[in-house]
Amino acid sequence: MSTWFQNDEATAFSVAHEKTFWEYAGQDPRLNNLFNETMASESILASKLVVSKCKGIFDGVNSLVDVGGGLGTMAKGIAEAFPHMDCTVFDLPHVVSDLQGCKNLKYVAGDMFQAVPPAEAILLKCILHDWSDEDCVKILKRCKQAIMSEGHQKAGKVIIIDMVRENQNGDERSIETQLVFDLAMMVAVSGMERNEKEWAKLFFDSGFLNYKIHTVPGTRAVIELYP
Repeated sequence: MSTWFQNDEATAFSVAHEKTFWEYAGQDPRLNNLFNETMASESILASKLVVSKCKGIFDGVNSLVDVGGGLGTMAKGIAEAFPHMDCTVFDLPHVVSDLQGCKNLKYVAGDMFQAVPPAEAILLKCILHDWSDEDCVKILKRCKQAIMSEGHQKAGKVIIIDMVRENQNGDERSIETQLVFDLAMMVAVSGMERNEKEWAKLFFDSGFLNYKIHTVPGTRAVIELYP
């Protein structure tokens, strides 16, 4: 980290490994599998929590794309809870190329910085905290295009599951956890955890007009974002 503070590298990870975290994971099956399995384990709890505590956010949604959805654990939980909904897991080719869909769930390979498949709802679970403000705006603009694609009768929404820093009033342990995650994002992937004011700036810079934050147990929140 001392070397990182004295040069122009984006992250301490890239100083140590001469690659970004995502480039390294794309070339190292061990790290790729470890990361995807870790996110899948976390998504088991997250999917149950969101479906039970925030079920209403899926009312009227007939199609959903889980951007950066990894192995699809989160999308599977949603697809099982809402069998009428067409769910798509969208991630990089080295993540989803060998995965098989089932019933109302399918996998699509691609790059969220280039385009996002159209759907009535786009899900971003623990994605935006990995990226700088500039990159987040790029991702959100692609999501906005996806929910306003030709063929949809009305514009959809983006559903974000991420930390809203300092939203846990009086819960010192939760705030401490959020700050530790903030440090981890800065060191590993050039991202950050954000407070509501910082989130709002990203949303409005991306062309969205309105948002609603739902607090849930734990350190994360659910955000509905509307164009």
